[in-house]
Amino acid sequence: MNTKALHKLGYGLYIVGSRKGKRFNGQVSNTVFQITSQPPTLAVSINKENLTHQFIRQSKVFSASILAKDTPLAFIGHFGFKSGRDIDKLKGINYIIGKTKAPVVTDHAVAYLEARLTQEVDVGTHTIFIGELVGAEVINEDEPLTYAYYHLVKRGTTPKTAPSYILEEEKKTSKMAKYKCTVCEYVYDPELGDPDGGIAPGTPFEKIPDDWVCPVCGAAKSEFEKIEE
Repeated sequence: MNTKALHKLGYGLYIVGSRKGKRFNGQVSNTVFQITSQPPTLAVSINKENLTHQFIRQSKVFSASILAKDTPLAFIGHFGFKSGRDIDKLKGINYIIGKTKAPVVTDHAVAYLEARLTQEVDVGTHTIFIGELVGAEVINEDEPLTYAYYHLVKRGTTPKTAPSYILEEEKKTSKMAKYKCTVCEYVYDPELGDPDGGIAPGTPFEKIPDDWVCPVCGAAKSEFEKIEE
C-alpha cells in the first residue's frame, strides 16, 4: 500500500485556536473542513496529546484561521513545532477575541471561522471536533496556502512549474548539496536559499552563518545532515 496517495487529497493549512479559562493556545492543522451548509457545520481533527485538544474539550469552542500562500515558514513552525505547554504561542502574534471568546489569529490569515462544539468523534490518536459555525470573516482576497504547496515549495522540494526549478541535467553538475533537518525533515535547498531568514538563493549550506536556525522548527544548523543523492 502506497500511503503517499493520501498526499494527493486536497488540504489547506490553518491555525486552530481555543481557550481554557483565561489561557489561549493555537496550533497548525491541515484538517479543517465543512460538514454541512444548513446549519453551517465545521470539523477539525486534533491529536489527543496536543494542548489545543484539552482546550477545545473543556471550552467547547474553537477557531480556524485560513493561512495565506505567502505565510513564512517560521510562522508555521512556531505553531507546529512548539508546544503551548512550554511557551505562550500567541505572544507577539496579532489576534482578536472572537464571538466564542477563543483567540483568532489574524497574522498571515485570509479569513477565519469560529465554531461551538456540538459533537466529538474518537478516531484513535485524534479526536474530530464538530461544531456549528457562529462567526466568520474574510480578511483579504489573498490566495490561501494549500498543504500540497507547503510540502512542494515551502518545505524545499520545488515543482517543475516553479521559477526556481532546476532541470535534472543542471542538478547533476551542481556541487551544492541539500541538507535535511533531523528534527522536522525540512530540506534546505541552496538553489532556493531561505529568503525569510536572510539567506539568499544560491547560498551553499556551508556558507550559512552558524547562528542560522531551521525556518520550520527552529533547530540549530548543527541538527542538519547532508542528503546523499
